Amino acid sequence: MEANDYKGKVKPSWCPGCGNHAVLMSLRKAMATLDYQTHETAIVSGIGCSSRFPFFMSTYGFHTIHGRALPVAIGLKQAKPETKVIAVGGDGDGLSIGGNHFIHASRKNPNITYIMMDNEIYALTKGQCSPTSRTGTTTKCNPYAWTADRINPVLMALSFNASFVARGHSGNIKQLEELILKGLEHKGFSFIHVISPCIQYNKVSSYEKIKEIVKDLPENHDTTDRANAMKYAFAPEGLYTGIFYKDNRPTYEERYQEIIKKAKQNYTNDVTLEDIMKQFQ
Repeated sequence: MEANDYKGKVKPSWCPGCGNHAVLMSLRKAMATLDYQTHETAIVSGIGCSSRFPFFMSTYGFHTIHGRALPVAIGLKQAKPETKVIAVGGDGDGLSIGGNHFIHASRKNPNITYIMMDNEIYALTKGQCSPTSRTGTTTKCNPYAWTADRINPVLMALSFNASFVARGHSGNIKQLEELILKGLEHKGFSFIHVISPCIQYNKVSSYEKIKEIVKDLPENHDTTDRANAMKYAFAPEGLYTGIFYKDNRPTYEERYQEIIKKAKQNYTNDVTLEDIMKQFQ
């Protein structure tokens, strides 16, 4: 497979310069490296600019309702475990209405990859503040200032014990491709936070300003040390990029299959409904 093999029939409708273009290109390259087959892969999204993603891919796609990409992706993986499932969405979709799903996906550890494109704004609806908007941001809906504290997606994922946590940004496509590649290879819930600037509605977090504060995690960073990863996620001196944390533990699907196995051992074809009901009397 080549990266261009994953191009969908619909051309990307994002604004020229949108950070999501880099994510689309990086994912296609990573999938080509791993030789993902289009008929064995599904892209699941919610609602928002970044959630148009499935239309621009030649894989199977599922454009769900706002904030529901993760439960649909988990259900798809459960029903068709042989399918490679990738969930995509924005900061508003994943951290506002979809925030609870993010928590439970992290702790359940389904074998899917979740790419969150964070532009710190609701761009599709023309510039309202999102959960990651910086305090003091002004928009048409908040002409004086945004007063809420912003959410830290990487710190959240680490707190919820996601088994793979990474951050990249659209200004570094080479690193972003590598992070997505490692996330796809990971067995379990891999969360990749992408700083994806919106050049149209967010003048606070531009490419130039992001470039000033982005820095790579130290080469000697221990990706098995979750507490230390939180220190870098919480660091006030800048936005670190790279793999923060990686843990190899049983996936949601593996644990579920163990339950089925145990259930089959306890119940044979000779067991009647009356036998089962007696347990609840």
